[in-house]
Amino acid sequence: MYKIYTNLYFKPNKIMKTPGERIAYFRKKSNLSQEVLAQNLSMPRTTLTLIEINKRKVTIEELQKFAHHFHLSLDEMLDDNFPNELPHQTLKKRPSAVRMHIPEPSLSKMEQVILYVLQKCAGKPNVGETVLYKLLYFSDFNYYEQYEEHLSGACYKKLQHGPVPKELKAVLAKMQQEKKIEPLHTQYFNYSQTRYLPLVDVDLRQLKASETHTIDQVIQQLGHFSAQELSDYSHQDLPWKATKIGEDIDYELAFYREAPFSVRQYFPTDDLSNP
Repeated sequence: MYKIYTNLYFKPNKIMKTPGERIAYFRKKSNLSQEVLAQNLSMPRTTLTLIEINKRKVTIEELQKFAHHFHLSLDEMLDDNFPNELPHQTLKKRPSAVRMHIPEPSLSKMEQVILYVLQKCAGKPNVGETVLYKLLYFSDFNYYEQYEEHLSGACYKKLQHGPVPKELKAVLAKMQQEKKIEPLHTQYFNYSQTRYLPLVDVDLRQLKASETHTIDQVIQQLGHFSAQELSDYSHQDLPWKATKIGEDIDYELAFYREAPFSVRQYFPTDDLSNP
């Protein structure tokens, strides 16, 4: 399985050392979103998020609630050698109104997202490779914050000039080879620039209305920025700021954004300053 996050997802025989990792594991095995689990436990959703990514300590009382909810003993929740897999009967599957999905990388889906952005920006001389990277980043993280699902499935790394999707070079090369896009090397305000021209139409059957709407909003808001302006802007986004250079950017950090980056209306109880 594609690993979006470094510590949380399912790897055979992996030992989960922290309570947050175990809580995240059993939440996903129960097909529960963070929002639903938090509501079930009368807990602010942001508090649960902080616990799962090990940014907040969990109390014994809270662990007891989690253990009871997942039909586990407290000893199992606290055991440092707690296994990745437990017997099938240990965990009862619960229905969920909202489900989180961590997809395997879908090159076809990513290609359609790229084609959609390129077709929307075909007449914009500022949209070279750097701007394309940043438009994809904001589309992906805005969509994840809003809908708790991945858009393209790309994994982003923090580099000096902003977030970069790790798979994009390979995807762009594949699309060039298959004559879906064509690179155009040009100058933009005395800077060398590589633009990509779409040679085929986007397959809108592979994109949901909510996905194209999010991309459209990002392009409307940021599509006129230069590469430098958009890089500087991305440096103020909390997911980039909270990540070390060279590390993968955790999608969960999108839930801690503040204006003007946040795109979701949160409940009043979701107070990060008092988790």
